Amino acid sequence: MDSRPSVLLTDLYQLTMLQAYIEKGMEEPAVFEFFVRKLPAKRAFLMAAGLEQAMEYLESLRFTASDLEWLADSGRFSRAFVDYLERLRFTGDVHAMPEGTIFFPDEPIVRITAPLPQAQLVETRLMNLLHFQTLVASKAARSVLVASGKLLVDFGLRRAHGAEAGLLAARASYLAGFSGTATVEAGHFFGIPLYGTMAHSFVQAHTDEMEAFEHFAHAQPAHLVLLIDTYDTEAAAGKVVALAPRLKQEGINVKGVRLDSGDLAEHATKVRRILNDGGLADVQIVASGNLDEYALQALIASNAPIDSFAVGTAMTTSADAPYLDCAYKLQEYAGRPCRKRSEGKATWPGRKQVYRHYGADNRIAKDIVTLADDPQEGEALVQPAMRGGQRLAPPSPLSELRERAATELARLPEHLRRLQDSPPVPVQISQSLLNLAKSVDECARGVKRG
Repeated sequence: MDSRPSVLLTDLYQLTMLQAYIEKGMEEPAVFEFFVRKLPAKRAFLMAAGLEQAMEYLESLRFTASDLEWLADSGRFSRAFVDYLERLRFTGDVHAMPEGTIFFPDEPIVRITAPLPQAQLVETRLMNLLHFQTLVASKAARSVLVASGKLLVDFGLRRAHGAEAGLLAARASYLAGFSGTATVEAGHFFGIPLYGTMAHSFVQAHTDEMEAFEHFAHAQPAHLVLLIDTYDTEAAAGKVVALAPRLKQEGINVKGVRLDSGDLAEHATKVRRILNDGGLADVQIVASGNLDEYALQALIASNAPIDSFAVGTAMTTSADAPYLDCAYKLQEYAGRPCRKRSEGKATWPGRKQVYRHYGADNRIAKDIVTLADDPQEGEALVQPAMRGGQRLAPPSPLSELRERAATELARLPEHLRRLQDSPPVPVQISQSLLNLAKSVDECARGVKRG
């Protein structure tokens, strides 16, 4: 994204810790990892997303003159520290799961290795970017799984939690397998295909519904989809049938009609019959209106003759699971493995790798979380992405990320592809990691006794 928020879009404690680190000369290499502690209720997997925006943030990290002036005037920070911030750039390394990768709890999605002040400072914004797109991609993937190949469109911008959220939700859902979005800037900036129809207000602004349809047809002759449930859905379908031959003579074809309210399955069945009887069997039916993966599943199970779905609020806000229990934790500092031992929030120490194993059916069978220097059999999921503050490769096209996501979804075990509580994929902690955790704990207890 080309609009970059100030580096001051962070938590205060990042800056207060940084000043303390600098004053004490604590600038040795630190390793932080971003991961999810546990799955939300009724979720069987998550999909990694947001790495591209995270890398953009790291590459462009710098304090502007106005940022530095404000910090100096705040009275909270020393002049020496503000001068240090003026020179600060991200010079570290990034290892990460590629976007579109399926993952499970306790698996590092992104690993940051950098001087401690840099690695600490980036925590808040990295979590903000990675958490949100991962949340939305994981929600969108569930609709993709149940939609049986039908076209899915993101309609969620107007109820997104802010402009950036709406734009990034369009990206995350497209990555996960949606066919496009109604968000124009997502088409402009990310190249995502755009889909849209009209609002009820367009029909209401005309004194006659047929006139509204005809007016819109002439305004959008190449992309004509008509919203037909403003007044009487079936009557409006009849008007479309009456209007279509006249439009066809002008070289305009009705491509679809949209249903946005009521019993969508019942209306779709009646409208399909009206369109077919009127010689418009090629006109598609689009459904929208408070849809989520459960509504899609029910509509598809009912054999409703709906060709595509527009999914908005529930997906863009991940309404049933609006956050992930994720964390960005210090795992190593100055070569010393670190481990948080808080009740219910303990972490595994050291820099880690995840190895994936597949069954005879080529579906995911289990993952092994181990230390980065403990090679295991299987597919290594955490890959180098940035070294010395520079990317190792150009950004992956969204088309490639979509292909990866589709491949990953195809490799889910069958029971995880359904919207039901299912046994999770086993995530095994390696013996080397267990041994390191034990050693760190024993060392900590020894320090206490001393």
